[in-house]
Amino acid sequence: MSFALAAGVAATTAGCVAERPGAAAAALDARNAVIGLSMPTKYLERWSRDGGHLEEKLQAMGYRTTLQYADNKTDQQISQIQNMITQNVSVLVVAPIDGTVLGPVVEQARSKRIPVISYDRLIEGSTGVSYYVSFDNFRVGVMQGEFLAQRLGLTAGRGPFNVELFGGSPDDPNAAQFFAGAWSVLGPYFASGKLASPSGKVPKDASGWQQIGILGWDSAKAQAEMQTRLNSFYTGGQRLDAVLSPNDSLALGIEQALDARGFRPDGNWPLVTGQDADKANVMNMLAHKQAMTVWKDTRALGDRAATMVQQVVTGTAVEISAGKEYNNGTGKIPTFLLDPQVVTPDTVTSTLVTSGFYSASELGA
Repeated sequence: MSFALAAGVAATTAGCVAERPGAAAAALDARNAVIGLSMPTKYLERWSRDGGHLEEKLQAMGYRTTLQYADNKTDQQISQIQNMITQNVSVLVVAPIDGTVLGPVVEQARSKRIPVISYDRLIEGSTGVSYYVSFDNFRVGVMQGEFLAQRLGLTAGRGPFNVELFGGSPDDPNAAQFFAGAWSVLGPYFASGKLASPSGKVPKDASGWQQIGILGWDSAKAQAEMQTRLNSFYTGGQRLDAVLSPNDSLALGIEQALDARGFRPDGNWPLVTGQDADKANVMNMLAHKQAMTVWKDTRALGDRAATMVQQVVTGTAVEISAGKEYNNGTGKIPTFLLDPQVVTPDTVTSTLVTSGFYSASELGA
């Protein structure tokens, strides 16, 4: 079953599509097309799922594929992409570890007229990016911020509350979008005094998010940072009401730190946000250790990326989201955005299980 149509995003064909590399009117040789797939790492469940699903989808469509995971090392990803270019792949689908460093290697692809689809994270500073496919990442942050505002009662005038803020990996352009979305909701409450952070780790504005970022989206680093904050600022009985975590891998480390300090789900456990619906985090949600996750159905993302590959290979006009083009510093990149969805412990079954993302038995239900 394809989930791309369930994304709820209206698409259209933009006039600028033909101006990007790889959007040529002539079709490629579909019978002999080889699609290169570059994923950041297998370490995170999210990327393992993405790579496997996209490869399976493309192979079912009759394409040969070469899938590489870069172990979260940018030099390794660059080398892997260079090898794919040398092999003269027909199309490259790249989920960058660091979208700011792949410009030169993407230009190499451009010089060989290999279309490049930037997958989930935008490759910046290169004219060689043909298309971008992702979720509405600003909306992800808005959903996290709105959830906290509603659950804490901020929207009803309650407060003040203590909240600790975490940012994503400083080398991931999406992390800026996540925090900007959350800050658009939570920032005014910090300004009014309804929210405070005993650690003092609150950026002056959305542009300062990197000072609270966790490199590599590393769970262990998030755990260590949370432990430091708890040991330094929560030793006098201070209440911790919520933690803004931009994704599930960071949330997992944060939750481990909370558990080690004696926080209990049936007592003083704070609200913790997340993103990706990783299995360990869904289990934590069911154990009331995580209040929500923003689910980005990566099957839908893979389905849409595969559709874009098919359209490029066959010379068909590539569908994009009207008016949603992202600028990577060299111009607007034709973009297709999918809609994310909030999942709470009460809606795990109606969303993740009913859709087949997880089986009931996988979640112990």
